[in-house]
Amino acid sequence: MSTIAVLGAGAWGTALAAVLARGGHRVTLCARRADHVAAMRARRENEFYLPGVALPETIDPSDRWAEAAGASEVVLMAVPSRFARAAMTPVGSVLASDATLISVIKGVEEDSLKTMTAMLAEVAPAVKRLAVLSGPSFAAEVAHGKPVAIVAAARDEAVSRGVQGLFASRTLRVYRSVDVDGVELAGAAKNVIAIAAGISDGLGLGSSARAALITRGLAELARLGLRAGARAETIYGLAGLGDLVLTCTGDLSRNRALGLRIGHGESVAGIAGIAPTTPSDHTGHPVAEGVSNARSIRRLAERMGVEMPIVAAVCRVLYEGAPANAMVEELLNRELKAEF
Repeated sequence: MSTIAVLGAGAWGTALAAVLARGGHRVTLCARRADHVAAMRARRENEFYLPGVALPETIDPSDRWAEAAGASEVVLMAVPSRFARAAMTPVGSVLASDATLISVIKGVEEDSLKTMTAMLAEVAPAVKRLAVLSGPSFAAEVAHGKPVAIVAAARDEAVSRGVQGLFASRTLRVYRSVDVDGVELAGAAKNVIAIAAGISDGLGLGSSARAALITRGLAELARLGLRAGARAETIYGLAGLGDLVLTCTGDLSRNRALGLRIGHGESVAGIAGIAPTTPSDHTGHPVAEGVSNARSIRRLAERMGVEMPIVAAVCRVLYEGAPANAMVEELLNRELKAEF
């Protein structure tokens, strides 16, 4: 049995906390607000973010992040990427040097353009056991025991094996990888493509258009990942293609849902409330990571000299006032070229 702290009590953090607790581990589930903690303790449920899932008795909700993290052998960072550095900086110095620190968030920092594990290496320099968990998975399905396959990646294969064994269960199949950059970049970029797929579906453009966006979106993921040194098999595996298909087609996809609303005619400004603006904004709304990561991935692509037209088009819709149908016209009217 391991002592585990999950930092961030959103849907994904809560689902993984439940999986770990059912596996016999003692888990502290950390939330920002005292009223959220009190509600989880009283009702044994996270009704804000994951209603209908009972919290096992071995989960202890808490708002004492540093205390929980400092006393744990394993720490999961489950904070949205835009808030992750601010949330983790006070915690990084208290972590044990032999702790395992795992990012379960799909994102790239907007200012530094660092992946989540690169950011964690900065804020917790004493910790050498860094890993990322990613792949095609919806929190509700994981929490309810639906069959899911994901990837645990670490540069040290011994660490990835440890994380693999920690999470593996009867319904959660975990593969391992040493391609941390590929897993993280694919996980961040696919959210942006999913917004485009949602916009396409919201405009009623049909299944063929969605298939084209997924396929060309995969090409963009591959260009970015391969330029960053990722392995091709990662991009075409669970963390890349698998997660891209799920996020672009699944009804539980937050990013696709946001795109659908834009395609249906809602203004981007009017949808802004779907994501909290501070770590402690407890509205119960999920965070669509693709909103902030659209800019991050576009800037990263520009820095690396990688062409990502779908990502660029989504940015123009989200941040430059371009109408939804302009995204489609822009992509269709690009210069004709060979597929590969």
